[in-house]
Amino acid sequence: MSVAYKDQLYAELKKQHHHNRTLFEDPEFPATNSSLYFHKPPPGVVQWKRPGEICENPHLFVEGISSHDLNQGIVGNCWFVAACSCLALKPDLWEKVIPDWKEQEWDSNYAGIFHFRFWIFGQWTDVVIDDRLPTINGRLIYCQSKQNNEFWSALLEKAYAKLFGCYESLAGGNTGDAVVDFSGAVAEAIDLQKEKYYADQTKEDKFFEDLLKVWNRGGIISSSIKPQGFGLESKTDNGLVRGHAYSVTDVKRVRLGHGLLAYFRNETIPLIRLRNPWGKTEWTGAWSDSSEEWSKVGDTERGNLGITVTDDGEFWMSFTDWCKNFTDADVCRIINTSLISIHKTWNKEVNFGKWTRNSDPLLNRCGGCTNHRQTFLQNPQYLFDVTKESDEVLTSLQQKDRRIYRKEGQGENLSIGFTIVKVEVNRKYRLHKLETLEIMHGFTYINARTVFKRIELPQGRYVVIPTTYEPFIEGEFMLRIYTDVDNCCRELVKDKPQPKSCTAPCEYPQLVTHIHVYRAEIGQQGDQAEGINPYVIISCEGQSVRSTTKKNTLTPVFEFSAIFYWKKVAEPITVQLWSDDLGSDKFLGEVLLPGMPDDNSSRWYWLKNKGSKKADNMPSIIALRLVTSNELTAL
Repeated sequence: MSVAYKDQLYAELKKQHHHNRTLFEDPEFPATNSSLYFHKPPPGVVQWKRPGEICENPHLFVEGISSHDLNQGIVGNCWFVAACSCLALKPDLWEKVIPDWKEQEWDSNYAGIFHFRFWIFGQWTDVVIDDRLPTINGRLIYCQSKQNNEFWSALLEKAYAKLFGCYESLAGGNTGDAVVDFSGAVAEAIDLQKEKYYADQTKEDKFFEDLLKVWNRGGIISSSIKPQGFGLESKTDNGLVRGHAYSVTDVKRVRLGHGLLAYFRNETIPLIRLRNPWGKTEWTGAWSDSSEEWSKVGDTERGNLGITVTDDGEFWMSFTDWCKNFTDADVCRIINTSLISIHKTWNKEVNFGKWTRNSDPLLNRCGGCTNHRQTFLQNPQYLFDVTKESDEVLTSLQQKDRRIYRKEGQGENLSIGFTIVKVEVNRKYRLHKLETLEIMHGFTYINARTVFKRIELPQGRYVVIPTTYEPFIEGEFMLRIYTDVDNCCRELVKDKPQPKSCTAPCEYPQLVTHIHVYRAEIGQQGDQAEGINPYVIISCEGQSVRSTTKKNTLTPVFEFSAIFYWKKVAEPITVQLWSDDLGSDKFLGEVLLPGMPDDNSSRWYWLKNKGSKKADNMPSIIALRLVTSNELTAL
């Protein structure tokens, strides 16, 4: 399903203009300077022409769609063109972006109107355009195909420019962002310079296998080189261009050797193929088009790889050289959420939120990062569960694209990130105290549209807190969380339990207590831990929570916490230690804890028998921390 951008319905508009024998002229993106630029005009007199005025026999596609079809124009949007090159390799994706492509070809129904679809902030959006394109001296000045009568790339670029106000708004950007807009993929930015994969063979091999898996499952990859003091789009000694986005057009293990011997030896080398959006200027190092390294590869294998000794902008290089020469990569994963698949299926949860400002701390939702401890927990909070023993969690935080505000002198991305904290197993309300939390991951804040992290988390309950770097900065975001099984992700909205209309004051909670069980030491069991499978049960006013069971140990480490809102201050909280003994559980002792306000104790306790007197100690001890407050929004 898609929504119509600006409420312009393609089918209705085309039918209307075809019936009236008129050509569509888009009032929402007129053929004027306002659609071209807001600051820097093109270098010449621009005339808007329809494809039939530029060439004879125009087509959307000429001999199909290819990554070689398109080249960058005068606007600095190599990032977008690189994404288009990647898109052209994925029929299942470009057929979504260019819907009804056969019906949109020039024929008797031609009415000067086209439409394209983009995945904008979680929603497929249908963008209608007319086919008037900016030219200087009769030639297209922006994105164009090598065939002068092929126009899919120029029209696609115009639709994308319409989304962001004008063509100049597309100057400078991130290939991964455009790929996400073409596909709904999850983008991960990788700092190749920082990771130095080429310096660690084991690490490099694993990285290659990861990228190969991404590629084989329909993902899209691109890379670039930071200028780092050199001029933008200056060349390196080996032919690469700095500050320039390259699309990856293949990832492959290439077989070395000739004839049958190559198959018996089964020696391979990891290679990667890239394309320069200029359509020329290539890598000149090892494995470039005419390098001697290709003599190591048989004719059949070379034929399969499509090696051409021409300056068409596409070239191979070794994976090691790619890791060494490029500084940044955007890896866009098409996350499989299908219920029927031979590949791994992920469970996806999507939440949309806003960073909004309010003078009331309990209502403020833009508290900044953890540097701002007084306001950090005022940010939106999203709770999710890891129900397996451990699970890989993929988290993607995407802010709403601000490029459309460039005309107003703004439009820069906010610096964003997120923090994942482990919380009590029975947490239901918003977090209010940072000191009781275990931070599992804190993100380095960057002014990117999307930040992404893969992290392995043990079983438990977690809260992810998306934030801007500075407090009191407003914006919109989309949070996506992927896990192996259902994670029940939902926003925490309430700050504390809400009294019912019929609830008497004495029945409403008076205290809130956070209890964290660290570890235990179990005595008088002999020297053998075999068969001792300890777990903890914490109880308060009829509510109980149980930890996971630790196998065959006398010194279990639990790192287990719970939170209780309770009424009867005189009644203690009970912590019991048990051993799971094949269905016949054995009681190992308990401790009764009077939760006193302002108590913040962390110490070892002797376990006692049930209902025992103070002196009746059991042979085991347990380490825990208790924090209690009579202010229900204190924890």
